[in-house]
Amino acid sequence: MTGSLLFDAIVFLLGAIICVSIAKRLGLSSVLGYLIAGVLIGPYVLGFMGEEGDDILHFAEFGVVVMLFLIGLEIEPKNFWNMRKSIAGMGGLQVGGTLLLSYLFFILLNFDWKVALVISMAVALSSTAIAMQTIDEKGLMETTFGNAAFSILLFQDIIVIFMLGAIPLLSNSNGEAAVDSHEATGNLLDTLPIGYQTLAIILSVVLIIGAGQYLIVPLLRRVAKTGVRELLFASALLIVFSISFLMEYVGLSPALGAFLGGVVLSNSEYKHELESNLEPFKNLLLGLFFIAVGASINFVVIAKIPLTIGGILLAVILIKAVVLFITGKVFKLKLDQNLLLTFGLAQIGEFAFVLLSFAFQLNILNQEEMDIMLVITALTMSITPIISIINERFILPKIGTKESIKRPMDHIAKSQNVILVGFGHFGSTVGRFLRSHGIEATILDQDSNRVDVLRKMGFEVYYGDATRIDLLEAAGIAQAKILICAIDNPPVTQEITKLVKEKYPHVELMIRAQNRNDAYELLNMGFENIYRESLDTSLSLAKDVLSKLGFRKYTLNRQVQNFIKYDESSLRRLATEPKGDDDYLFKLRKELEEQERLLEEDFKRGIVAYDTHWDSESIRKVLENQQNNSTN
Repeated sequence: MTGSLLFDAIVFLLGAIICVSIAKRLGLSSVLGYLIAGVLIGPYVLGFMGEEGDDILHFAEFGVVVMLFLIGLEIEPKNFWNMRKSIAGMGGLQVGGTLLLSYLFFILLNFDWKVALVISMAVALSSTAIAMQTIDEKGLMETTFGNAAFSILLFQDIIVIFMLGAIPLLSNSNGEAAVDSHEATGNLLDTLPIGYQTLAIILSVVLIIGAGQYLIVPLLRRVAKTGVRELLFASALLIVFSISFLMEYVGLSPALGAFLGGVVLSNSEYKHELESNLEPFKNLLLGLFFIAVGASINFVVIAKIPLTIGGILLAVILIKAVVLFITGKVFKLKLDQNLLLTFGLAQIGEFAFVLLSFAFQLNILNQEEMDIMLVITALTMSITPIISIINERFILPKIGTKESIKRPMDHIAKSQNVILVGFGHFGSTVGRFLRSHGIEATILDQDSNRVDVLRKMGFEVYYGDATRIDLLEAAGIAQAKILICAIDNPPVTQEITKLVKEKYPHVELMIRAQNRNDAYELLNMGFENIYRESLDTSLSLAKDVLSKLGFRKYTLNRQVQNFIKYDESSLRRLATEPKGDDDYLFKLRKELEEQERLLEEDFKRGIVAYDTHWDSESIRKVLENQQNNSTN
């Protein structure tokens, strides 16, 4: 029974739901919940999953494949070129520095120089899956840390191509061994002489680039002409599966091939369609990968040589942390952003499994060396969320925010009536409008680099994480009348608003919502002042279109206000309805029909008298002609 696919699926899903729910309730990262679930259901605790987790790790890596394909779609060649300095600079310094220090460390441990070099390559890579999941979860992609981490991870994903090309040159295998290895693994590279394997890797990359331009895009065009959405979804899966199969057959990383395929398709007209089809599966598959990593931790190896494992583990994390911290300093990251970078990327990444397995197949690593490094890789990935929690809860409050706390606080006293959280594109517009009318809001933002830039521009901005009640109290929440939450991360928004509502119910909350679904959630939490970021802009555009077609401007402004009134009423009526089923869609359709009927009636009634100050140019001319004719 335990070998049943359905049973395995039940165990995975149940473990994820229980452990991630507990982790989130305790304020921990979902990644840590997945990893703990993997350890519990793995072979050394409850024993639900197979030997050392290796049998599920390969399948689970498909989550990383999908994630890297989606990342590749975001990397348009033009944007990539604009980022070249940060990618090559930060990524090159981090990989080069880690590679050098790791190599010296393993040489000191009396490893063979080839073994030390291959292991150092693996150590130099960080986990894109863990880092990007954490950045997305905490809404840090637009911060200095998020941009720096993305640049480094992107450089690592690219440099893996050259690492995989270099490893065959270190091989201790002969031709016969390669053929035997091919019979066991099925990898095409193993049938080739050592000198041709690097060339085969380069040709595989070129093949993916060529296929993207001359095969995949034409295929998508033909599928799109059918008008069947399911076929586009099937095409998205076919592309990822095919690239992954090709790279695996050749003997390379499927995730690396998916990344390259995404980059090739990033300029195609089907980019957003592919994203929308694959995005829902990414997080679930990544969760499966994290569970598999937890299940793959070999506690037998740890029990045999605990001191060796512990020593290498500690040394690897320290080496990576030191290099990352120096990299951040060189590129002038503020202390809080640099600490996030240092602790967020201090693990060994998923590509290490690929590099180490490839080196093992080529007889560069022996079985013992392979086992040790696989365990250390899994442990570093498992420990990272814990290290990040220690950093966020114990180090950053004492070190990372000192710069902000030391800054003059006397200005806060005169701006305690309004607190504005988040000063990105949305928040800055709100803040500027308030300031132009004499209202100086206390502005809080979590990106210290942005804080310094805005201060130079004349804004009173303070660094800090607004989910911390002590920071809100220092900003004067007890005396404030209004708190504006203008950040673009719905979970963090809910956390902040819930905290303020519980601790300081007298403060009126004005909350930004990304869309209708976010507004539903906030309404169900009991909040009233909710502002959908796209609503006013959409209506402003529609109003201008009608104005250019000859409708009266004053009437249109009144109609816009009526539309908002009717839509807000509809929003509140539908907020508690279960979403996604046929009953909800039926009620939504009826609400839309009622809104259109009311607006049509308002328009037909002629809700305002003529006021030429609001009229479009065409109607003004008509009115002027009428007046001239009556005069004559």
